[in-house]
Amino acid sequence: MPSGDVRAAYAYCERVAREHYENFPVASWVLPPPMRSHIAAIYAFARRADDFADEPGLEDAERLRLLDDWGARLDGRGSRAEGEDLIFCALENTIRTHNLPRSLFHDLLSAFRQDVVTQRYGKWADVLDYCRRSANPVGRLVLRVAGYDDPRLDAESDAVCTALQLTNFWQDLAIDWRRGRLYVPLEDRDRAWARDSDLDAGRITSEWQAALRAVAERTRELFRAGRGVCDGVDGRLRWELRLTWLGGLRILEKAEAVGFDVFGHRPTLTAIDAPELVWRAIRWKTPA
Repeated sequence: MPSGDVRAAYAYCERVAREHYENFPVASWVLPPPMRSHIAAIYAFARRADDFADEPGLEDAERLRLLDDWGARLDGRGSRAEGEDLIFCALENTIRTHNLPRSLFHDLLSAFRQDVVTQRYGKWADVLDYCRRSANPVGRLVLRVAGYDDPRLDAESDAVCTALQLTNFWQDLAIDWRRGRLYVPLEDRDRAWARDSDLDAGRITSEWQAALRAVAERTRELFRAGRGVCDGVDGRLRWELRLTWLGGLRILEKAEAVGFDVFGHRPTLTAIDAPELVWRAIRWKTPA
């Protein structure tokens, strides 16, 4: 495809990234400039698929059909639509340029399909398996675009991405509950004697606080386990990953500070947090 069309496709993906930015690096100014358009293409692909799984007004069968078609398009088949053509134009160029495994994109689609058909998770291992497909591929793709293909970095990236995904679950518990989903494992809910009826009423009781403290502590352990990936890369990506790690942990701290009452206030990062995050990044100490 002519280079002008590819540039237009990347420009479209970058607009999608800017408009829908969430909790991981998409169009951050810290990200190395040569990576930005490629990360935006990956994000646009995932963002549109996530919309298929969550957009109001669609029946589950239609959501699954759209996700199946998205997977077919990833493999060079499926239907065509304006806008979506631009996403796949950019994505195909990114996949070829960096030799990215299509299996990682299919893992993402598998998680989005699971969002359609699964509303509860019995055990912690079930939630981690979901994160393995919903979050970890993003980190591995970022590393591949940056030129890293190292099993140790992959494992540390997986830990951080899972921690970020889990933090988003505890941050968005109220939103997900209204959509009929709960990511707190039922075994943790039951161990704390927490009741679904309290969530129906928009109440975070002491029992729910106990359940959420338990899963938040495991989330913090994953942040710690993955911290090394922030030191295992060079240049601006190192700063990007440090800020992402610190930002995710800060949201977790904010959720804990309000007793996980996310019905009353959804914890997010604001401009007030920026100086502290930058200061922590500057004072970051690499373990000996």
